[in-house]
Amino acid sequence: MAAMMPTAANGRETGAWEVLRARARAATAGLPAVPEPGPGVCASCRGPARHGFARCFHCGLHTETAPGLLADVVAPVACAPKGSSLATDLWLYKSERTGSREAAESLLALLLVFLHDTAPGLWRAGAAAPTCACVVPSGRGRPGPHPLQALVHGCLALPWAALVARPGGDPWARALDPGRFRAPQPLSGAAVLLLDDTWTSGGTAQSAAVALKRGGARWVTVVVLGRHLPPLRGPAAQRAGPAVRTEPDAGPPVNRLGW
Repeated sequence: MAAMMPTAANGRETGAWEVLRARARAATAGLPAVPEPGPGVCASCRGPARHGFARCFHCGLHTETAPGLLADVVAPVACAPKGSSLATDLWLYKSERTGSREAAESLLALLLVFLHDTAPGLWRAGAAAPTCACVVPSGRGRPGPHPLQALVHGCLALPWAALVARPGGDPWARALDPGRFRAPQPLSGAAVLLLDDTWTSGGTAQSAAVALKRGGARWVTVVVLGRHLPPLRGPAAQRAGPAVRTEPDAGPPVNRLGW
């Protein structure tokens, strides 16, 4: 299903999206763009790949470990080099420290703008339009919903699918573990929008994708806010300094994505 685009007849909605787009641009100011797959770029996660290899080391290992059960599409919203303002926001929004609210608002704008403006292109290119949404579990014992689900709740007109961690697993593990999660409810034929905040090795997100496929999902699209990268060096590091945050004059549109 396509996103619902604002029109001039609804100036308030149009203005809200423009505020969100400005905030999303500020959140990624100075950061490298997410590269297209090609030489030196992993075909799965868009991270660095060795010359002559289609995938990075981790994604290559994932394809060997769980063939046919991995996410069908991995779509990073932005690159998050270590030490950048975006990488800081991705850590800060889950804390209760000073600045966590501003970080969460910036990340929400970044995600909503991507889902509204960019994701429909994925569906037109062949990715299955989502029928439900899910968040990669953290598995670290936080009470209540995952901070990312709490952040985006009410902004998606999609039902939520659940994943739970199996007992006995290592909550800090980053490697792909096909048995780490399970879907408590059947997902027969579902196309799942699987959300995550940070992709480092991709092991946790792909473990979640495996659980969804085993639960009956026919398609899994991972949308991840920040693709972790090594620290930037030289002039690029200076350009990726702290992003300027601006307070929006309108809240995020609720249930306006149309899918």
